[in-house]
Amino acid sequence: MNIFHKVTLQSMKKSRTRTIVTVIGVILSAAMITAVTTFSVSLLNYMIKGATVKYGGWHVEFLDVDSSFAEARARDDGVAGTAIFENIGYAELKGGKNPNKPYLFIAGFSKEAFDTVPIELVSGRLPENSGEILVPAHVAANGGVTYAVGDTLSLAIGSRMAGEGRLGQHDPFPARNEPGKENETFVPQEERTYTVVGICERPAFEEFTAPGYTLITTEDTAAGQTAGPTDQTAGSTDQTASLSIFVTLKNPGKVKAYIERTAGQSAYVLNDNVLRFLGVSSDHLFNILLYSVGGILMALIMTGSIFLIYNSFTISLNERTRQFGILASVGATAGQLRNSVLFEGLCIGAAGIPIGILVGLGSIGLVISFVAEKFKNFGYSAVSLSLTVSGTAIAGAAVISLVTILFAAYIPARKAAARPVMESIRQTNEIKIESGDVRTSKLAQRLCGLEGTLALKNFKRNKKRCRSIVLSLSLSVILFVSANAFGSCLNQGAKRSVVNTDFDICFSSPKIDENELFRLYGRLKTAEGIKESSYQALMSYSCAVRAGDLSDEYRKYMGYENPDETVTLPMDIQFIEDIEFRNFIESQGLSPEEYTGQNAKMIAVAKQKSDETKSGRSGLVNMFVGDSVSGSVTPGAELPGEVKGNPSADNEKQISITFVDTIPLDTLPKNSSDVKPFIFMIVAPWQLREQFVSPDAGEIMGLTFLADKPSQVTAEMSEMIQEAGIGTDYTLYNVNRMFEENRSILFVIHVFTYVFVMMISLIAAANVFNTISTNIKLRRRELAMLRSIGMSDRDFNKMMNFECAFYGMRTLLFGLPAAGICSWLIYCGMAAGGADVSFVFPWASMAVSAFSVFFIVFITMVFAVGKLKKENIIDALRDDMA
Repeated sequence: MNIFHKVTLQSMKKSRTRTIVTVIGVILSAAMITAVTTFSVSLLNYMIKGATVKYGGWHVEFLDVDSSFAEARARDDGVAGTAIFENIGYAELKGGKNPNKPYLFIAGFSKEAFDTVPIELVSGRLPENSGEILVPAHVAANGGVTYAVGDTLSLAIGSRMAGEGRLGQHDPFPARNEPGKENETFVPQEERTYTVVGICERPAFEEFTAPGYTLITTEDTAAGQTAGPTDQTAGSTDQTASLSIFVTLKNPGKVKAYIERTAGQSAYVLNDNVLRFLGVSSDHLFNILLYSVGGILMALIMTGSIFLIYNSFTISLNERTRQFGILASVGATAGQLRNSVLFEGLCIGAAGIPIGILVGLGSIGLVISFVAEKFKNFGYSAVSLSLTVSGTAIAGAAVISLVTILFAAYIPARKAAARPVMESIRQTNEIKIESGDVRTSKLAQRLCGLEGTLALKNFKRNKKRCRSIVLSLSLSVILFVSANAFGSCLNQGAKRSVVNTDFDICFSSPKIDENELFRLYGRLKTAEGIKESSYQALMSYSCAVRAGDLSDEYRKYMGYENPDETVTLPMDIQFIEDIEFRNFIESQGLSPEEYTGQNAKMIAVAKQKSDETKSGRSGLVNMFVGDSVSGSVTPGAELPGEVKGNPSADNEKQISITFVDTIPLDTLPKNSSDVKPFIFMIVAPWQLREQFVSPDAGEIMGLTFLADKPSQVTAEMSEMIQEAGIGTDYTLYNVNRMFEENRSILFVIHVFTYVFVMMISLIAAANVFNTISTNIKLRRRELAMLRSIGMSDRDFNKMMNFECAFYGMRTLLFGLPAAGICSWLIYCGMAAGGADVSFVFPWASMAVSAFSVFFIVFITMVFAVGKLKKENIIDALRDDMA
């Protein structure tokens, strides 16, 4: 250790308060950087584990290859493991509703395939021999054909042929039947019989464009891997397109190079669901989002830290100006003086960075343990979010923190080294003023008195130091308001995705009989934990109205120019319990006698989505001009704008509609294809349902329940429905589980937002405290001189209070506009990224920051001045520090 290092350590010991505050700032900075990097690594590790459990740990699948290709891949040096299944063949799906998926595809899994590819059972069990088969649930949901456990399937299995070539799962069905392309044909080759032993979710490896629903059985152990019906083609003498192989690589980052080297003409599918989190997928959206948000947070943290440390070292150099001049006068070079300042930075880093890393790991570990359960609601339920300590992330956090410190120290160090010797010894550069620079107006003197005038003159005389304080305070305001604006936008987007419903559980069926529905209703509402229950029906109708009755905005949107033309609008009719309907119309201030009975008026909600509302965000506006309208309705939804023909008198009904702004109960869930860009729905009592029943109305009837423990109640209801032997298609929704995902997202965002704002606020407060307290300490001789000529404690405190006010007002003058601009830029960035947010001016955070500025300045002043008052005036006047 040389003499310069010893002098630096002595200076740090002499200014303990400034050194401690600077170390605390470094600890906070290192803790936040460590927390951000560690959470990013933990989240990425969680996504990788979750995706592996859900989609499998394989990286690439080669489809329709022969056994020699599979054996070659198993011997590759870069392969960690392989698993194969036999492509047994295709069978036509009789009664299928999806024209793009007309086949069943039979896959014979090996033991390794069952271990490699996750299969999520809905009911039943896995197949144990080649006579048993597993059917995916989307055969019913997407294909419209229902199979149950215990059914026997007799399938004519064969191949899809296009000329002399055989087609596989990688070849979509429509693509082969386009004009100019050779049509495919199905060639049956043998009959096989299977027993359905289980229903599973859609296999993750099945492409969405695949022409066949994947049914899974076991490989035919008796025949080994003998070519099945898809193994031979016309003119072929070897086994081709008989197997599919899953390959797991030792180094997934080289998957693209591996494919280029080995795939040849073979079709392949990447496991993008896993590879995207490893950074080697073509889908970089998640990584871009993760790194961009992390980069924004890192930039905010580093900005606050740099200013804190920069101000600290600037103040340190002001304290050591004469010391540097004396050292330079006895031969110290500019490099030695600069290295002395950088050595101080290294000492502060050595003290603060390790503690900051430990604090960061502990704090983010606590936060992760607090939100881990919530992640299961919207992430992967099979794995838990846990703290992942990465040596690379810790080293990166340490390097970033050290670079931040050295960068903040280098600028003042360079200035100190370049300062002339005599100027440093005499300290003539500290305060440079010209005649008239400290002149104050008579109005200011009259308003502020002597104490305020002295405070104002000091503000003008020490412009450099005052600018440093104002800059620190302004930066603190900007950081605080910007962090709140960022969190507010995240919360706003999350809140708009949260939907509240009137029920937790919903049963719906398009074909169930009314009597059967009520029998089932009587059983289901006896389930333990049911608090409320109800029933309803939903029908699709069309309403013919005059175009002139529609609002100008809707007419302009649809292009209706003639107000006298008749147009049709698709609408829904919701039938609810009579007592519920009566309570609803009474709550709307309407007469029950007028809206009940055979010829009653109808109540409806008619709203259109609009992007231009008074609040500047998208919302709902009225579709009709008036509060009521008369028109005719017919069963079946028609496209908006279609001119109504001449419906039969039996189906057409003349109705009078009164519009309201709300509905009594949420409707039953509908297919996404049925969702319209507007809401037009009539609410009617159940007693009127028989008048509107029609084969063309597409009626859906359902039951809704509010429960204490929806998951347990849903499971109990599922057993009751099976015991009741419901033979029609139905759906049982756990609606609460769907919306709990959004509520959990909102909770997690709240936690991380508040933690981030709190840490940024601590850095900002440390910055302000360090700057002001040390600045007061540098003025100890000046302040002692005022006290020595008779200034009382009361007048002295008054002068310092005026200084607090001047600092605060100047800070708010610059800080609040800059904070408002930063908030607007944050909103613009998130809106450009597709977030459904609106700009909310940050009045609340600005008010909090304004109060905090005056509060922190006042508390810091009280602390610093209190220490000065305890000192002897003579000792302070003799001090050569400033």
